[in-house]
Amino acid sequence: MSDHLKRLNAPDSWRITKKTTKFIAKTAPGPHNANAMPIAVWLRDTMGLARTAKEVKQILKQKEVLINGRPCRNPNMGVGIFDIIALPRIGKYYRMLRDVKGRHKTVEIDAEAAQTRLCKIDNKTTSSGGRVQLNLRYGANILADNSYKPKDSIVISLKPEDRFKILDHFPFATGNMAMIIGGRHSGKVARIVDIVKTAGSVSNRITLEDQVTKTRFDTIMPYIYMIGRETPTIANWGIEQ
Repeated sequence: MSDHLKRLNAPDSWRITKKTTKFIAKTAPGPHNANAMPIAVWLRDTMGLARTAKEVKQILKQKEVLINGRPCRNPNMGVGIFDIIALPRIGKYYRMLRDVKGRHKTVEIDAEAAQTRLCKIDNKTTSSGGRVQLNLRYGANILADNSYKPKDSIVISLKPEDRFKILDHFPFATGNMAMIIGGRHSGKVARIVDIVKTAGSVSNRITLEDQVTKTRFDTIMPYIYMIGRETPTIANWGIEQ
C-alpha cells in the first residue's frame, strides 16, 4: 500500500494547498479514520516546522514529537480531534480540534493542559475475570469500574507516572455540554436538551441549545462529543465564529 496520495484528493479538512506538489503523505491505519491529518502534513504544511519530508523524518527520529504523551516515529501517523501534540524541546503544546466548517484546527495550549486528554467512550467490554474495559474513540483501552457508559467522555492523565488515570467523567445525558464534531453544526458547543431515539439502524437525533443565542438545533448521535456538565471543561476551544 502506498504511503502517499495525490494532493488533489486530500481531504478538505486538512486545509492544504492542492497544486504545489503532486503527492502528499497518506494517513496510516490507526486510531482515527482516513480524514485524520498525518503528522508529516501537520509539521510541514500546517505548522511550517519542517520544509521537506526528509526533515520531518529527522524530527520524528529524534523523538521530538509526542502524540498523547508517546513519541511518534511514523510520519503517516494520523492526528485527530482532541489529540494532544507536544514539542517539549521548544516548549510548544497543541490540541487538535474542528472549526465550524469541519476542518482541522490547531489550538496552542500550555504544558499543564497537555498533561490530560478528553476521550469519548465508544464501547465497553467485560473480560473473563469480570474486569470492565473501556474502548476509547482514539484507539486506547483502559480498565475501569462499571459506572462509565458508551457515549460518555472521560478526562485521562497523560503523565508517565499515572498514564490513563481517569480524572473526570462527563455522562451523555440531557443538561450536559457537548461539542458537535461533524455535519453542518460542526464546531459548535451547546447543551443537550433532548435525546430522540429512532427505530432501526437510523442514528438517534439529539436536540441541543446554543448557550449564547438560545437557539435550538438537531444533529445525530455520532456527531456528539461530551465536553462537560454545567460548563465546558476547556476554556479555549479555538472555535472560529
